[in-house]
Amino acid sequence: MPTVRPAPQYLAIAALLAALQLATPARADDVRGRSGFYVGGHVGYMFGNANATLADPIGVAAAGGITPYGAFIGGVQGGYEHFFASRLMLGIELDASFADYLDPNQVLSYRATGTGTATEQLEYLASLRGRVGYDMAGWTPFLTGGVAWASTRFSRIDLTTGNEDANPSRIRAGYVLGGGVDYRLDQRWSARAEYLYTNLGLTGFLFGSAPARYDSQYDLHRFRVGLNYKFGEVDDPKKKRDDRGPGSWEIHGQTAFVYQGYPPFAAPYDGAQSLPSSGQSRQTWAVSAYLGVRLWQGGELYYNPELLQGFGLAQTQGAAGFPNGEAQRAFPYPRYSTSRLFLRQTFGLGGEREKVESDIDQLFGERDVSRVTITAGRYAVQDIFDNNAYANDPRVDFLNYSIWAAGAFDYAADSVGYTWGVTGELNGPYWTARLGYFLEPAFSDTNVFDLALFSRGGYVGELELRYAPYGRPGAVRLGTWLNSAFAGSYNAAVALAAVSPGLSPNDTIAFTHQGRTKYGFYVNLDQELSDNVGAFARFSWNDGRTEIMSFTDITSSVSGGLSIKGGPWGRPNDTIGIAGAVNWISADLANYLAAGGLGIMIGDGALTYASEVVTETYYSLRVAKGLYVTADYQFLANPAYNAVRGPVHVFSGRLMAKF
Repeated sequence: MPTVRPAPQYLAIAALLAALQLATPARADDVRGRSGFYVGGHVGYMFGNANATLADPIGVAAAGGITPYGAFIGGVQGGYEHFFASRLMLGIELDASFADYLDPNQVLSYRATGTGTATEQLEYLASLRGRVGYDMAGWTPFLTGGVAWASTRFSRIDLTTGNEDANPSRIRAGYVLGGGVDYRLDQRWSARAEYLYTNLGLTGFLFGSAPARYDSQYDLHRFRVGLNYKFGEVDDPKKKRDDRGPGSWEIHGQTAFVYQGYPPFAAPYDGAQSLPSSGQSRQTWAVSAYLGVRLWQGGELYYNPELLQGFGLAQTQGAAGFPNGEAQRAFPYPRYSTSRLFLRQTFGLGGEREKVESDIDQLFGERDVSRVTITAGRYAVQDIFDNNAYANDPRVDFLNYSIWAAGAFDYAADSVGYTWGVTGELNGPYWTARLGYFLEPAFSDTNVFDLALFSRGGYVGELELRYAPYGRPGAVRLGTWLNSAFAGSYNAAVALAAVSPGLSPNDTIAFTHQGRTKYGFYVNLDQELSDNVGAFARFSWNDGRTEIMSFTDITSSVSGGLSIKGGPWGRPNDTIGIAGAVNWISADLANYLAAGGLGIMIGDGALTYASEVVTETYYSLRVAKGLYVTADYQFLANPAYNAVRGPVHVFSGRLMAKF
């Protein structure tokens, strides 16, 4: 009888099954510790197509079509995976992705008709997925799929009335499919690259204020890379990474939650950018990862992805010495930020060497005391300039803008406090000289940078002198800066408004924009007084003629205080902080505000001028290693320089954890 030959595809399947059966099973100790729960984070890019239709009132044709969407994303994931002796991996994972903080990235789709415009905004995209993979000597390719859902918000503006119909968040469902590969870095950490396709099926929303309906459907693609940390036993929990050469890496994490509020206070009126006199409470939250990689001798790359969420009091307005340095503008759901991404190159000059501890944005090792350091990329100007041992970080010590920083230092930054630039440092045993150039915002308080390099930008110089009277370390930092920016003039805006009926200086300042310079300086001191007490002080000033571009509405400021460790009462890791600040503005800015102008953070519509006075005290309690709880109180007199408003009593609680 004739021989029956199986089809080629069946031969291929049989060969694959035979290979899996004949593969040498992993020893039990090979997979011991591989199975377990894990958590991690991811970053990447999401893009796709939005198919949406807006059907407005009767008689107006519906507007529909397909538009593209694209945004950088960041998020978190957690799950469980089990490795069998055959190297088969089965797992389940829950994840959530959030769009970049830049405002346009919120809008998934937009449609307009002759009578209205409507948008659908993304708050987050999440999924619950099964995972199946196969371990190949530390590499685990996998396939994944499951259910997906997104929280979105619809809003419509009626062009005939100007009214906005905004609606609460809605959950819409779909499915997700994809695949990728995990790579085991060590017994705790693994890296991942993956692709996910998400379909959010056709669904609609009916606006209540008009017979208008919005229907949409989304096809979204995500390319992501991430890190996961696995819980469970390791072979030697005391084993540390000894290789500090090229390719070695370190990771740190931090989260800070601040809840802040104040009771009602006396005020004859509230203005456009006032602290509401009725009282208010708000919260902010940040989750941060800090990854450092040693690339070559002296070369280090740092990456700091963050998720930022929350609101400052009065949308981060109402006081120049604002009471929460962690406050962003308005993020009801977490938003992703590439806060830092920079390269640091250190050139040793020989001589004495010093040890460098592993920390945020700092790799463990040794370096020459005498050295040249170049830092280039995206970071905060205050990562390098205007540092202070006792008042420097609102996640750790004082919260008020005019205490943790030099208040009149209008350093270049976007709305979350970061910019792109390059800094050079020359370090000696007792001094450091620094010089930096940074991109300025294109306009005041914007996330778009002016790319007219060197004709526009922020220039900062600092000389740090270190000393140790009676064996107690201290330092003084003398800084000067100049911003060349496309900015408005306060006096010109007031003069133009005076001859323009119906317009305020806030309306006319845009007509005064041109290339202008602002300059200033700061003096920054810190000094250890005893084993448990340190003191600090700052004075800062700027010329006050043109718009504040990035920081806050202060043209001169003096601050100082004490930091007290809890050693005397048996709590050496606790800290008490006591400080005060007095802030002033120039006559140009005061006249602008009095005439109805708005600053970057203040503007009550009128002004009975007085200097703004701030006092702050906190107690930071170390609960466990890396976990701190802080109670904070601030007194604000003449908030926003207005003598007829206040005083304001601000109470805060802060929870900070780091590793």
